[in-house]
Amino acid sequence: MTAGQERIVKAVHGVQAVQPDPPDELKESADLRATESKEQLLARYSAVCYDDSPAGARARRVVLRAVCKSFGNGVKIGVGVLVLHPHTFEIGDAVFIGNQTYLQGRHDGRCVIGAHTWIGPQSYFDCRDMELGEYVGWGPGAKVLGSEHTGEPADVPIIQTDLIIKPVRVDDGADIGVNAVLLPGVHIGTGAIVGAGSVVTRDTEVPAYAIYAGVPAKFLRSRPPSGS
Repeated sequence: MTAGQERIVKAVHGVQAVQPDPPDELKESADLRATESKEQLLARYSAVCYDDSPAGARARRVVLRAVCKSFGNGVKIGVGVLVLHPHTFEIGDAVFIGNQTYLQGRHDGRCVIGAHTWIGPQSYFDCRDMELGEYVGWGPGAKVLGSEHTGEPADVPIIQTDLIIKPVRVDDGADIGVNAVLLPGVHIGTGAIVGAGSVVTRDTEVPAYAIYAGVPAKFLRSRPPSGS
């Protein structure tokens, strides 16, 4: 890179103040929740899922607020975001979910996305038991798997064997790189970094403020918080 081309600019998403959503929008969501079935709400969402306009963005917020377990202020839901079993979702304030992201919940599961978390486009979440903390950065195309088949007995097709659901946790302020993969049972500590394209293998505990990278992801170094 030629000297002088690199530059540092201020963050945007992570420092924005949360503004309350308009009262008319909140009322519309409350009315829909009170009068329409889950199936009707999902049909409404399907109708506006790919509407790339301000009206479409508003409609996605209205419907998801009506169907989700909880839904914060200032949430931005991109075009083509698909959500399976949204009634199990808790979405915090100022969450951003990028275009064409797929969140695969479970009818009896739990998915929590903490306030100010940013999720890049084309991400995939097997979020049957998943919790993202606040101010998490999730790179475009990154994926999480929260379940796997037992593969037993061996003479039965693997997809017919029982499913093991393992919780995945990403603590506050952690950052998951572009195209990284978290496998079932992973726990990413506060302020930790997972490098782009890395695979964090099953049941791994990434300590707070650690940097992991590679396939499989391995410890590189720590980034001590200020004042330590």
